[in-house]
Amino acid sequence: MVRGGQVYTEMIVADAVLRGDRGRLLGFDDCEHPVVLQLGGSDPVKLAEAARIGADFGYDEIGLNVGCPSDRVQSGTFGACLMQTPEIVEKAVLAMKAAVDVPVSVKCRIGVDDQDPETVLPDFVARMAGAGADAVWIHARKAWLKGLSPKENRTIPPLDYGLVHRMKLEFPDLFIGVNGGIATLDEAEAQLAHVDGVMLGRAAYQTPRILADVDHRLFGQPEKALDLEALCRTMMDYAERQMGQGVRLSQITRHMIGLFSGYAGARLYRQILSTEAPKQGAGPEVIAAAFAAVEYDAETV
Repeated sequence: MVRGGQVYTEMIVADAVLRGDRGRLLGFDDCEHPVVLQLGGSDPVKLAEAARIGADFGYDEIGLNVGCPSDRVQSGTFGACLMQTPEIVEKAVLAMKAAVDVPVSVKCRIGVDDQDPETVLPDFVARMAGAGADAVWIHARKAWLKGLSPKENRTIPPLDYGLVHRMKLEFPDLFIGVNGGIATLDEAEAQLAHVDGVMLGRAAYQTPRILADVDHRLFGQPEKALDLEALCRTMMDYAERQMGQGVRLSQITRHMIGLFSGYAGARLYRQILSTEAPKQGAGPEVIAAAFAAVEYDAETV
C-alpha cells in the first residue's frame, strides 16, 4: 500500500470533524501528499461520516487511532480504550470502508493494562483483517491506562517488536506496520526485513531532517539534493500564506525547532524561532534570520 514516505495528522476526534471548523481542522498543503487523516472516536456512524468528509478534503488515507492513552480519550472511551472492545473497532472499520474509496488503516497498541498481548493482539488483527482494514500499524508497547501518563506510555512499557513481527507471519496478506522507539533510518531498515512499514513519531518530529532521505533509501526513488535555501524560501512563503488566513507565525515555527539539531548554530536558530516568532508583528523574515544562523555543509545535511 505504501510506496513512499507519507505523513499522518494528529488524531482528530470525529465529533470535531462533524461540528467544528473543518478548514482549520482538516486543511493541509498540497506538498504534504500523501497524507493520512487520523481519526478518533467509537461511534461507527460518526466515524464513517468523518471519514467521508476527510476523503472529500483530499486525504489519501483515513486512519483510526486505537492507541492513544491520553486522559481525554479515556474519558470519551476511545483511543487505546478500544483495545478492550475490538468488536466496536470492527464495526467502525466496516462503516468507514463502506463510506470511502481511499484506504482505511488502524493504529493500535499490543494491548492495554492487564491484557495478555499474545492473546489479545492476534484476535484484534484478525478482526481488522476481517473488517477489510487496508493496514494495521502496531505500536509495539502496551498502553497502561491506569498508572502511567501519556508521556510515560510512550517510553516506559517495554517494546515487543517480536510480537509485531509474528503478526506479519500470521497475516501475510495484510499490511502490517510497526511503531514505537524507532529513531533512525538504520533501525527502520532493519524493521522492514520483518514488516511492511515503519512509522516514526518522536524521531520525525524532533529530528525531521532524517526524513529527507526516506524515499531514496527505503523506497528506491531517485536521490534528491536537499537545498536548504529553497527550503527556507518555501517555509517563508508557506508562513505568509498561513498568516494571511489568521495563523500565528509561532504556530508554524514551533514545529521547526528540531530541524538543525546537531549542527553548528542550531542553538541560535532555536533561540531566534522561540523568542522572535511569538512577538507581535513577527513575520516570515524571522524564519530567514533563523536559517541564517545555521552553519551547514549542503553536501552533508
